[in-house]
Amino acid sequence: MYEIMNKHYYCVIMAGGIGSRFWPLSRASKPKQFLNFSQSGKSFLRLAYERVKGVVSDENILVVTLERYKDLVLEHIPELDIRNLILEPYNRNTAPCLAYSALSILKRDPEAVMCAIPADQVIDDAALYRKTLSAALDYAAGSDSIVTIGIVPTRPDSNFGYIQAGDEIRPGTPIKVKTFTEKPDKALAEVFLKTGEFLWNSGIFVCRADVLHAEIKRHAPALASLWKNWMEILGSPKEREAVERIYTDVTRISLDYAVMEKSENVMTFPAEFGWADIGNWESFYEYLCSHDANSNAVHTAGKSLLREDRRSIIYSNQDGKLIAVKGLEDFMVLDTEDILLVCPRDEVKLKEFLSELAMPEWEDYR
Repeated sequence: MYEIMNKHYYCVIMAGGIGSRFWPLSRASKPKQFLNFSQSGKSFLRLAYERVKGVVSDENILVVTLERYKDLVLEHIPELDIRNLILEPYNRNTAPCLAYSALSILKRDPEAVMCAIPADQVIDDAALYRKTLSAALDYAAGSDSIVTIGIVPTRPDSNFGYIQAGDEIRPGTPIKVKTFTEKPDKALAEVFLKTGEFLWNSGIFVCRADVLHAEIKRHAPALASLWKNWMEILGSPKEREAVERIYTDVTRISLDYAVMEKSENVMTFPAEFGWADIGNWESFYEYLCSHDANSNAVHTAGKSLLREDRRSIIYSNQDGKLIAVKGLEDFMVLDTEDILLVCPRDEVKLKEFLSELAMPEWEDYR
């Protein structure tokens, strides 16, 4: 079955985010999907691409990103066919991104079954990941549902969204989705874990391309109406101009809010491969860096001297530089070539502080 259907299986890697919550390391000129924290020396995007090879054929792997990142994508994936690069003029979140991607694939292949994956995730077991995606594609090929991959949680983590399953959770067995919850606080996450009814929301979607198009038409008609002439537009000389116009008018919204939380046709596919979504410095602290005896996460290209520090993040990408820190608790010290950020590990306050970067005088540092 898999060999017969393989030519209709596609993967879309979503790589257009700015990663502003990972500032100052993630910048508008080079956001987090192009950064490298792995021992392999490969970026998040490159690793995402290599993980899906073998799940779908190379010619069916697409990357959707912003026009400004076209050269960066091709630098990290030089073998990518230019026809498999979907370029958005502006970042409008995952609903517009996947509407454009699904229609581009449908124009190519009316029988297409697609999986959409974020570029900035950490996966521990690549073999199980591929096996899970392949099984989900097989299931979605014969279903009218949108399937989301749900990760069986191992701890009450407030960094992730949660999916409530409508039946007993059995890895590899699709289950009807009951509810979605965006990033609960720690107390509620603990309740979720105790019930045994919840999965982490991986942000990975699997479905037939025509099913996604139909669900967007049903639940996000304003978005769908902007694409009413898509068969005529896509693949034609008019595409770039038309997409520019569509993205100027489209509302910024995630697929979860636009479709998933409204649809009656959503299933979750429980999985147990090691997974983390690297969305901010807290996820860096939890998943990308080892901790010392005082629970400090230290990642430096030079040397570090820490005394009486607790639960802090110490980061520097400057070769040969000594980072000396004393007496900080729950702080971040982030040192890059042109920015030094020292602040508490409070994401809400940090977000408020970083909003000032929108001012014209800070344009060079965004």
